Amino acid sequence: MFSKTKLICTLGPATESEEIIGKLIDAGTSVFRLNMSHAKHAWARQAVKIVRREAVRRNVHIGVLFDLTGPSIRTGDLPEPFILAEGDIVEFRKVGAAPAVKLSTTVNYDGLMADVAVGNTLVVDNGALLMHIEEVGEDRIACSVKTPGTMGSRRHINLPGVRLNLPAMTEKDHLDLALAVECEADFIAGSFVRDAAHVRELRSAMKALEGDAQIIAKIEDQEAIRNIDAILAETDVVMIARGDLGTEVQFEELPILQRRIVKRCHELGTRVIVATQLLESMITNPTPTRAEVTDVMNAAYEEADALMLSGETSVGRYPERCVDALVRIATRIERSGGLGYGQLVILRDERHKTARAAVMLADSLPGARLVVITRHGLLANQIAMFRPRTNEIFAIATKASLCRKLALTRGVTAIKHAFSPNIEDTIRCVIAVLRSDYGVQPGTPIVVLADIISDHFAANSILLHHA
Repeated sequence: MFSKTKLICTLGPATESEEIIGKLIDAGTSVFRLNMSHAKHAWARQAVKIVRREAVRRNVHIGVLFDLTGPSIRTGDLPEPFILAEGDIVEFRKVGAAPAVKLSTTVNYDGLMADVAVGNTLVVDNGALLMHIEEVGEDRIACSVKTPGTMGSRRHINLPGVRLNLPAMTEKDHLDLALAVECEADFIAGSFVRDAAHVRELRSAMKALEGDAQIIAKIEDQEAIRNIDAILAETDVVMIARGDLGTEVQFEELPILQRRIVKRCHELGTRVIVATQLLESMITNPTPTRAEVTDVMNAAYEEADALMLSGETSVGRYPERCVDALVRIATRIERSGGLGYGQLVILRDERHKTARAAVMLADSLPGARLVVITRHGLLANQIAMFRPRTNEIFAIATKASLCRKLALTRGVTAIKHAFSPNIEDTIRCVIAVLRSDYGVQPGTPIVVLADIISDHFAANSILLHHA
């Protein structure tokens, strides 16, 4: 089954072998994610080599995504987990400060005490524990427990609605970024992106290392939502990271925010990923819950470019079944039609208008296929943003690295092929490949969109051929 919706799988102990990675590619994975919050550098290097090798064996272009940890706030190490009851007082202190109460742990962010105030809500472990800040001192805060539970070591802390003065990138992020550039990553995700300046800082740091990956901005808090338009203007891709975002906002607001962000991404022409807990129950169960099926269906109905699996494939028991479930759900909803946000794309220049015209032509011809001849991938992304009804968009590029960067573009199959000086020669060769390798039948209408006509003349053009 061909799924227009692209799939991202997070690699981990359950999926680090050549055999499993190969099976996940065969099942429909487009991009593999390395979560640098957990991945060691030696492991990451080896994982990238395996992905590249398995992709070459199958003659497909599979992307690699390095997901940087970002400036997250975490608790310190505990000799044993705290068993917390409602009303207990828990202390969070700077490293080096002596504990003043029994239930005391450190935090890795010394500026926490300056950023918070009495009355703020503190959320631990993605919502597992809710606390109320009762006292704020120079080197510690004291919180009362509102929901009982267990708090272990290095648990993540959220502070809904609080403006934190965290840096865009930590020292660890810079080290991980250097590794990503060394491994020729196709995508690099910045965590806890709060404004456009954070995206620019990440891109500048990458370019200083001579990297050329595309940047993914992870939307994880209320400040990022307020600055969404400015972030979209700077980033290549947006990820709606529903785990942390879901702790930052009221839970009933999360589906509304997801849809608003997806819609705005369509309007402004930015690719978008929906992530976190899509098939969480399948970490231990062989089939998804009905609610999870509906959640995945909703993201595919919104026509997001990609869906991402995290623990489901990194540590879960059934990684291949998870990918199969996503493909089945996505392809089913694709057959019935999507929400139609592709009609809302803002046409900012002649290239956008030419792309829209090509999509309208292809959609008016029964069984037509779209072919985009592109040197930088922009034209393929623009065509895909209109969400054409045609089954598959073929993007023809001369570099394998560019083909991999199209692995997150909805509905696009990238083909590496040399360009001839004469556009007609290029088209004839491409059509031959489509017939021999992709099952395109003779006589099929082929709408070709190109921004390069020859070595001597460049223009945006639409050509109609038949296979």
